[in-house]
Amino acid sequence: MDIKKYLERIKVTDEIKPDLKTLRLLHRRNLLSVPFENLDIHSGRKIILDREKLFYKIIDEGRGGFCYELNGTFYGLLSALGFKAKMISAGVCDDGVNYGPDFDHMALIVNLNNEEYLADVGFGDSFIAPLKFTLDEIQHDENGLFKISKADLSERFILFRSADGKEFIPQYKFNLISRRLNEFDEICLYHQTSPESHFTQKVVCSLATKSGRITLSDLKLIITEKGEKKQEEISEKEFYFLLKKYFNIELNNKLVFPQKTITRNA
Repeated sequence: MDIKKYLERIKVTDEIKPDLKTLRLLHRRNLLSVPFENLDIHSGRKIILDREKLFYKIIDEGRGGFCYELNGTFYGLLSALGFKAKMISAGVCDDGVNYGPDFDHMALIVNLNNEEYLADVGFGDSFIAPLKFTLDEIQHDENGLFKISKADLSERFILFRSADGKEFIPQYKFNLISRRLNEFDEICLYHQTSPESHFTQKVVCSLATKSGRITLSDLKLIITEKGEKKQEEISEKEFYFLLKKYFNIELNNKLVFPQKTITRNA
């Protein structure tokens, strides 16, 4: 782990200590600097869960990734800085009722002075600051209200999100078992190749901003500022221009959109 390079990538020049203040800083800057994206899945470049390959892609190439890549690399940074962190698996809830299998999603648990925090820089639009692992406590975040509740009699927990403090929508179900990166290989491959995976069904590149979020979703540009969302259709040529403008990403290979093929010079 080249700590200096990583900190430059997320624009952190502050004094670094393994404490809560630093964790919050790193978490926020990571979300503001490294996009959630699945461009490789639609360009034929296989995603391999290898720490050196992930670091090269996200830090050296200036790219982003999805949960296994983003949280896997962030875990490496935290560990190198002296934080007590572990990778955990989760099942994502897409319909408000049903959850994906174990290893459907990767998140992190960080232990600070015998208190645990849920960290996640790989879920896209979610909490900006790490959440304290306290059951049923509503926690206020820039992106809304969140709480963690016990799922059932087993050692599973659910992350909920709410916009108004009344209706809480489940985000994902997880446990606190420490996982290794290679344990996510099978589901990572599934999400890259299966037509059932939502990652193969849509091209996405999304990044948090200080006032909201910017997202390219197939041939749509979605900008959210202070709770107001604006959406516009874009052309194939504009997609690559906006990818460079907002995410500083340039692709040399073509992307295959669902039912559409677009080329760099289209």
